[in-house]
Amino acid sequence: MLSLLNVSQINLLLASLPEKDREALLSDAETVELVFAEELYQAGEIISHVYFPIKSFISLLTPVDDNTNLEVGLSGNEGMLGATLLLNVDTSPFRALVQGAGSAFRITTASFRQQLAQSPALQQLLNRYLYVRIKQLALTGACTRFHLVEARLARWLLMTQDRAHTSHFRITHVFLAYMLGVRRVGITKAASSLQKQKLICYHRGDITILNRAGLEAVCCKCYQSDKDTYQKILGLS
Repeated sequence: MLSLLNVSQINLLLASLPEKDREALLSDAETVELVFAEELYQAGEIISHVYFPIKSFISLLTPVDDNTNLEVGLSGNEGMLGATLLLNVDTSPFRALVQGAGSAFRITTASFRQQLAQSPALQQLLNRYLYVRIKQLALTGACTRFHLVEARLARWLLMTQDRAHTSHFRITHVFLAYMLGVRRVGITKAASSLQKQKLICYHRGDITILNRAGLEAVCCKCYQSDKDTYQKILGLS
């Protein structure tokens, strides 16, 4: 049934729940519109709400120093924000910044915990999702340390397209450098290379993916590894 749905209109985690459990959770949730660059929480802040993105997606940033953050993950309609509550920890390990504006389901921490206590199916699903997130975070750390900027940029573009459900989005050199933890000149060089290969069109912050298959060939293996883990553990795509 899931394959017949428009994946850009749903949250895949919620869609995979039994109908009874999904309806119970959504009865305590509200639909909100997330705004680009909106900060949902700071690292170390108490988690007040859990988010299940529908058309939006959220960057997970870890502080490096007072002025620098590094993106270590993205959560779109394949996932959720606030997974540490499954460990009974209500403190956010990341800064959560809206990267793609759009809708999301939002539920208070108190209501979410009540739903977890009442739904073994929800507990099982989100425990598996938490494992996927942990493995993806570890892979991102290794990718940042060992892989070339061009391959990492290609991976980031593919991950963003998966969550934005469009081949066109707006992002500046400065913000890309911020996301990938490199200098702006490194982003300029990598983006120019992808553009020369006619994989993307990039002009004044507007990016259009022209050749997805080509980007998949250029990116590091981490992109496919992420997808394989998600599919293997959660059985969703």
